[in-house]
Amino acid sequence: MTMDRRTFLQSSLSAAALQSLGAAFPSLAFAAAPPVSSTAASYRNLLVLIELSGGNDGLNTVVPYADPAYYALRPKIAIARDDVVQLSDRAGLHPALAPLEPLWRSKELAVLQGIGYPAPNLSHFRSIEIWDTASSSDAYLTDGWLTRAFAAAPAPRAFAADGIVIGSNAMGPLAGSGTRAVALSNTDNFLRQARLAAPGGEPRNRAYRHILTVEADIVQAAMKLDTRHAFATEFPQGAFGNAIKTACQVIASPSGVAVVRLSLAGFDTHGAQAPTQMRLLGELGRGIVALKSALDELARWNDTLILTYAEFGRRPRENLSAGTDHGTANTHFALGGRVNGGFYGEAPMLDRLSGDGNLAHALDFREVYATVLERWWGLPSQPTLGKRFAPVPFVRA
Repeated sequence: MTMDRRTFLQSSLSAAALQSLGAAFPSLAFAAAPPVSSTAASYRNLLVLIELSGGNDGLNTVVPYADPAYYALRPKIAIARDDVVQLSDRAGLHPALAPLEPLWRSKELAVLQGIGYPAPNLSHFRSIEIWDTASSSDAYLTDGWLTRAFAAAPAPRAFAADGIVIGSNAMGPLAGSGTRAVALSNTDNFLRQARLAAPGGEPRNRAYRHILTVEADIVQAAMKLDTRHAFATEFPQGAFGNAIKTACQVIASPSGVAVVRLSLAGFDTHGAQAPTQMRLLGELGRGIVALKSALDELARWNDTLILTYAEFGRRPRENLSAGTDHGTANTHFALGGRVNGGFYGEAPMLDRLSGDGNLAHALDFREVYATVLERWWGLPSQPTLGKRFAPVPFVRA
């Protein structure tokens, strides 16, 4: 796991070797490579994951503006009915997400409502671990759900990597052994750093052999990434806009990649939620529109599925600091040229909150993962998810 990598290296390498590796790859994190095997999976279909880290407030993202209970629970932070970008006669988007309205009209945006899992955990660290590993709330798994999927059905070895993580050293659903995954913040920096890797010598022990294998995977990814594509798309300024641009550079490389994961952080809005969420959702909306434009340039929009996710949602009732506390069921988006646009799951039932004031979930997040595995990639989902979860028809195979 990425979180244990520093401890592993310190216990396995000499000080000189550790210093050399750290200097060469200060911004990289990675997982071990799988054995070579073939697969019939449709990894030409690209998956782009966008983590809304901290737990985005779904009720102010897709607003149930026709429900009086919403305004009763949120007298200070509710989105005014006249400001909502209406999607239906009952719900609409936060005004900062207005750039996504054309995708809704073209039926390329699906709203996934009430996503969660039984016995929800309200710890940031534990709940995102549950999402990343696709475990139940009382199970502890070490490998991410994508790692298990790639271990069972590897992506083509000709790909630059199975997965690229942008803007974070946490590998999330790509953590563990059984996948070729690289974390980077900038493609040019990655390529410069990768040139410093010069695996050589005879491995003297398992730990050193592992390091050489990892270095070889990084060199392979660097050799196969071609970042020379010049986009006409104008990418937004800022960290998330740069991450979107980096993702598009990776996707443009002809060598291929199955998954790209990005993160947009700052959604833990316990206080003064309104301005923070306005800014973050604005970054999200503009970033997705730029991503769509670049994918259109590459003729990849129809074979790309974009999914947002977070560790949990927020409580329906606002707190005394004009914010919201950790909650349960949430609303997320699926976007792409082969998305069946519309609402899925159930609208939030604000008159049926639990004893602690939270929403019940309507869609298990593993049903979303089953949709990716079965309908998007053509893989059986049960070996990865541990049991059967029914796919949701928000995407055309």
